[in-house]
Amino acid sequence: MIATCPHCQKKLKLSPNVESGLKMLSPGKSLRINCPQCKSAILLDVGSMLVNPQTSAKTTDSPTPRPTNQQVMPPPPPELSGLSNNASVGKETVEDIPKVLILMPDSPHCRLITGAMEALGYQTSFAQSAEDAIEKMQFVNYASVILHSHYEGSPWENGVFHQFMRAMNMSKRRYIFYMLIGPEFHTLYDLEALAHSANLVVNDQDLSQLAIILRTAIPKYEAMFGTIMKEMTVLGR
Repeated sequence: MIATCPHCQKKLKLSPNVESGLKMLSPGKSLRINCPQCKSAILLDVGSMLVNPQTSAKTTDSPTPRPTNQQVMPPPPPELSGLSNNASVGKETVEDIPKVLILMPDSPHCRLITGAMEALGYQTSFAQSAEDAIEKMQFVNYASVILHSHYEGSPWENGVFHQFMRAMNMSKRRYIFYMLIGPEFHTLYDLEALAHSANLVVNDQDLSQLAIILRTAIPKYEAMFGTIMKEMTVLGR
């Protein structure tokens, strides 16, 4: 199956893992992937899958019978004149579904967040402690990390995991959408998020609208920093 990035028009070959994820989507759900070339987010649903016409074409015509005395001729060699323009050149395979690490006590709020992130196409992951979360991040590239202010107790600003995120090298940190959630935050208050080294802050009372908030905040973040991150990727930083 073939899809095209709506941001940079790069042709992408979806991996079997992503294809199977699309097939299992329920109505209204979407799958979020990142373009390997421009790193922009792409939301896919069942209607956005484009099937390669060479593999999906069907015919209802019955096969033409072959005369019994006619010799079967092999097909001619392939035409090489258009080799440099082969559609498979430059195609990249999207292997990973973006992952989110959710760090908060089990509660109805946690289930709200989990449902919202899965509806946006994220694969959710959890950790039992800050140490466990830090260990997970050594081996998994998370596209997003969500920390609740009650995860490690009070004061949350001095928590082990939050300090770990603040000290993270920017070569990794700039690709993680870090979200802080808690009763003390003011939803979508960019200045407050910046003061806490986060990309987004959300108040507990607004979690029922988290999917709408994310659909507003993430494209805004990518529009603001997407070009810079592309250049840094090209420069190997």
